[in-house]
Amino acid sequence: MHRLFVALRPPSGIRTALLDLMEGVPGARWQDDDQLHVTLRYIGEVDARTADDVAAALGGVHAAPLELRLSGCGIFDTRGRANALWAGVAPREPLAALHRKLDQALVRVGLEPERRAYLPHITLARLGGGSPPLDRFVADHAGLASPPFRVEHMVLYESHLGQGGSIYEPVECYPLNG
Repeated sequence: MHRLFVALRPPSGIRTALLDLMEGVPGARWQDDDQLHVTLRYIGEVDARTADDVAAALGGVHAAPLELRLSGCGIFDTRGRANALWAGVAPREPLAALHRKLDQALVRVGLEPERRAYLPHITLARLGGGSPPLDRFVADHAGLASPPFRVEHMVLYESHLGQGGSIYEPVECYPLNG
């Protein structure tokens, strides 16, 4: 089985700026440079044949390069328990439009449509059940912003779960040139 997702990889300078934020939250499992990305569409576990169909379908998705910027930060939670810190990415609409295109292409190869609302973000840290209050971190970085950065390709990744966290292996890059 292959655990897949499609994402955008921010340029080095943006990743470095994000890495510089990663402190001050005891118990946080901070992402490393190789894990920083903007998920466009989570696919999940698929067999080899479906993985090949996914890769082929992504080649048919056409979109223009994107001009993005970092914009604020926040917390994801489940039933009131924080499980991730993230940096926001803007503008939302071009990313949401690309997300919809990917979703349509993947539904055509037999995957279920995405049911969750799409919120463009870059995960900064994963949090365990006993994470400390995060209000200070969020307040300190609420104004997070960056100069615009250009993204000219999307990447199909395979995620390998390990004891130290997930390892993301690029499978194929797709240019954003249309």
